Amino acid sequence: MAGTLTAPPARTTTGALLLAVAVVLVALNQRPAVVGVAPVLVELRADTGLSSALGGLLTSLPVLCFGAFAPVAPRLARRLGLETAVAASLVLLAGGVALRLLDPVAALYGGTVIAGGAIAVANVLVPAFVKGEFTRPGLVMGVYSAALNVGAAVAAGLTVPLQVALGLDWRTALAGWGLLAVLALAVWLPVAGTGASRRGGVRAPGASWGLLRVPLARRVVVFLGMQSTQFYALAAWLPTLLTDAGLPAADGGALLAVSTVTGAVGAFLGPTLAGSMQARNRGQRPLVLVVLACYLVGVGGLLIAPTTATVVWVAVFGVAQGGGFALALTLIVLRSATPLTAARMGGVAQCLGYLVAATGPVVLGVLHDLTDGWSWPLALLLVLLIPMAWAGWGAARDALLPEAPRA
Repeated sequence: MAGTLTAPPARTTTGALLLAVAVVLVALNQRPAVVGVAPVLVELRADTGLSSALGGLLTSLPVLCFGAFAPVAPRLARRLGLETAVAASLVLLAGGVALRLLDPVAALYGGTVIAGGAIAVANVLVPAFVKGEFTRPGLVMGVYSAALNVGAAVAAGLTVPLQVALGLDWRTALAGWGLLAVLALAVWLPVAGTGASRRGGVRAPGASWGLLRVPLARRVVVFLGMQSTQFYALAAWLPTLLTDAGLPAADGGALLAVSTVTGAVGAFLGPTLAGSMQARNRGQRPLVLVVLACYLVGVGGLLIAPTTATVVWVAVFGVAQGGGFALALTLIVLRSATPLTAARMGGVAQCLGYLVAATGPVVLGVLHDLTDGWSWPLALLLVLLIPMAWAGWGAARDALLPEAPRA
């Protein structure tokens, strides 16, 4: 049967604003548990004796979890309700972050897996929740996507300064981000509720993987996968690439932060403009072209002249990654007729998309080792813009996914 959902209760302007604040607080939690590891990785490895490979696994493991646990989210939404499932993800996130306080290295990895799984659930369900609760989902998705980037930037920039200022060790510094999840939960529950009154309106949907029979759904999946591959592949190696080109090591980290900040701008504008186009019964193809052009300029500039106007290439790449990721999430929402369809589509797209994206840093690293340079890795990213363009052009047309394709 098709997944249906009864209409959300009417909300006052104040109620809608509070709900948007709750969504933003959830979004702010989706990156610090992951990004906060990198600034303390040197101290972490010195304390635990981890090799470079095992240390790097701590930063790539969450991306694998994003993909592996994404299909679980629609099932939780069907059983618990969207609101309760999001609340449960915040509890698990706080628990996973707290688990990393324990001394055994297994607890460090176990906590990372739990936190990554919790984030995967929220990644899928919050856009579906926005679809069902707001009359202008594009605007709210823009704020949500921008908050994802802000959370990442805050964790990257404040983890070590707070650690030093408060005299904390690296474990406590990482665990401190769990307090943000507790804050979000304290706001989410009274504002969003549990959805119990509407749970009876949900019918069991067909298998999520049946969506892959629909060409429109496949385009959405490929667009998200290619966009995420661009981001994770280049973000993982950007400081190293710039250092190898002759820039000071400190500049590499600072320029990565620049891309995060400009990414927040793109993340806000992309969904906002997409929603406006949708309201006028237009597709989002012009936005796809803008994102592709920004990737072409950013990656192409780093390939041709990495030490000339570097801040421009990195800033434009940041706009591309922020706008591209936010547009991919918004396309899931806009192409879905109901919140549950959005949850199913989000589960499939993020599962496959993130699993593909997790290979990006590895492939670029292998190409770098084989060619002893960054020209071929960057050229590969430019080639991958071709399938991204094909997918985005199809996914951005004004159409809706069927509600319940069978596997």
